[in-house]
Amino acid sequence: MKQIKNYVLAGPHGRPIVTDVILPEKTLSSIPIVVFCHGYKGFKDWGAWNQMTMNLANSGFCIIKFNFSFNGGTAEQPIDFPDLEAFANNNYSKELDDLKQVIDWIYADPLFDHPVDRTNICVMGHSRGGGIAAIAASEDDRIKQLITLAAVSDFESRFEIGSETFKKWEEKGVKYVLNGRTKQQMPHYFQFFEDFLTHRDRLNIKRALTGLDKPHLIIHGDADTSVSIEAGHDMAKWSKHSELKIIKGADHVFGSSHPWGKDSISIQLQQVIGYAVGFLKTNLA
Repeated sequence: MKQIKNYVLAGPHGRPIVTDVILPEKTLSSIPIVVFCHGYKGFKDWGAWNQMTMNLANSGFCIIKFNFSFNGGTAEQPIDFPDLEAFANNNYSKELDDLKQVIDWIYADPLFDHPVDRTNICVMGHSRGGGIAAIAASEDDRIKQLITLAAVSDFESRFEIGSETFKKWEEKGVKYVLNGRTKQQMPHYFQFFEDFLTHRDRLNIKRALTGLDKPHLIIHGDADTSVSIEAGHDMAKWSKHSELKIIKGADHVFGSSHPWGKDSISIQLQQVIGYAVGFLKTNLA
């Protein structure tokens, strides 16, 4: 198993996309690619994502996971949020641009020559990253399959437009959200909403999935209190080549937490991996 850790890919907006690659041992057959996108207040090394992606690599897939360039991490400290100014300037459009940059890199770098099969790319996203992955899959013909984990199905509703919180955010230009683990007050500049408004149609997940003509695996826990399981049901209604797997008793992160600090993973995350591997092997392009 070949691993490349914290490779710095130049981002499209002047900040680095810190990236990990896991390559299985060479095989006579081709090696499909899975690109993993983290969610809100997340990063590529959060919780048990390393264990999850290593399990996928052991099943014969080339894994690429990365930090969105404005997620609040840095090349020197890719875990947690040392750069809150970057975090405040993040938005959905930048995350879509980052994901496109990663796909462009896959097509340009000899690292992904045969036996790696760059024509067989699946994008997997968790939570907000699932929404980003869904839009990217609808736009980019190079993405052949989509997996969404506890994914949001609607970006607009999360702004709570018209609420007192929203009005104060618009008036002050910034709002703060407490990170319960790090205790940081994490800033969000109002540009986040302004960018959404500018690209409202593009950022409509329902529109993206209704037009999606690709295999789509939807995995959601029925005990998710962060993103309701109704989001999974909505995605399944919209995405015509989808299958919905509901994991009983699973929360938003499938029984994981950060830091994880052990080699074993939760039963719920084992189920996620099993469903993902089965889907990928069934739907190879």
